[in-house]
Amino acid sequence: MKNKIVLLIIITLLAIAGYWIYSHYFNVTQSPQNGSATIMKVNVTAVEVHPEDVTMKIVLPGRTAAYKQSQVRPQVSGIIKQRMFKEGSLVEKGQQLYQLDGARYEANLRSAKANLQSAKANFKAIKARYNRILLLIEKKAVSQQDLDDVEAQLDQANAAISVAEANVALEQINVDYSHVYAPISGRIGKSNLTVGALVTAGQADSLATITQLDPIYVDMQVAGTESVWVQQQISSGAAIEVALKGQGYEAFTGVLEFSDVTVNETTGSVGLRALMDNSEGGLLPGLFVNAEINLGQQKHILVPQRATTRNPSGELVVWLVGPDNLAKPQVIQVNKAQGNSWIVTAGLKAGDRVVVEGYQKLQPGSEVIVSNWDHESVSNTKDLRG
Repeated sequence: MKNKIVLLIIITLLAIAGYWIYSHYFNVTQSPQNGSATIMKVNVTAVEVHPEDVTMKIVLPGRTAAYKQSQVRPQVSGIIKQRMFKEGSLVEKGQQLYQLDGARYEANLRSAKANLQSAKANFKAIKARYNRILLLIEKKAVSQQDLDDVEAQLDQANAAISVAEANVALEQINVDYSHVYAPISGRIGKSNLTVGALVTAGQADSLATITQLDPIYVDMQVAGTESVWVQQQISSGAAIEVALKGQGYEAFTGVLEFSDVTVNETTGSVGLRALMDNSEGGLLPGLFVNAEINLGQQKHILVPQRATTRNPSGELVVWLVGPDNLAKPQVIQVNKAQGNSWIVTAGLKAGDRVVVEGYQKLQPGSEVIVSNWDHESVSNTKDLRG
């Protein structure tokens, strides 16, 4: 008997505690006729959303690439007689890098010049004959055939001079190619061949590689949906600032130089290229970096991340409070996180009241008692993160 009394007391206490917890979270009104509970109102906090100025910044992984790069290759065959630079040093465009053995090409040049002199002498002799025949033809001392023959010989002699001049120019080019010059300015790497090595025109191996490091490119990939913002900014004609993030890279800044006009069918992304200042030479080609693209300020609706859930289909959902204080779920679309909030692209309009706290107790059509949510946790000054 005592056990039954104790059990009854425990059940009564649990019922009282349950009622207190229930009444603490729900506002229950009593019917004036019979005092029974008829309407349940849920206490929630909500925020009224409006478009705000958002500093649009996208942080993307990227990789540095040389602004210019040239492989030094021989244009003629020969033995390397001298290397005229220090490996790893800065070289200027037009600076001589190698000297090949050009004795054969110099001899060919002298031979070509001699042939040119011979052609000119032959032309001179035929020209003199032509002038004499012109005088004799007036006196009818020679036939018209003689005049025609000498005119043809004169044209041939003139053509021979042109051929000889072309040969001289060609041999001069070969002599010049025995001096290997830097095609661009930049930092030169190691020499792949040493003095005494035989090189040939069109060989697969380069003699050395010159890389221009200032400025330097940063290549990135942005999702196709986000590239719309970038394209809009490019279309406006405004310069899009780019800065590198991460320890040791904060000083490197530049501008967005290029955006692909097609979306990669495999990755669904669009290629971007930024031109960065590298006057101090701190960036080398091939580095992985994080680049922050500043797209300026735009108007967007922000919704706190804590106010959102996902439905079974994976869609992002918020609870809205209507003019009649009834709650209903609303599917929204977002693009990026902005601090502790989402940037909403579809599903919300200015003036909508979004439930931030207490939506766990809601059912479609639930009547709510709304209190304002602390808006300080919504920030529009933090960076966008991918």
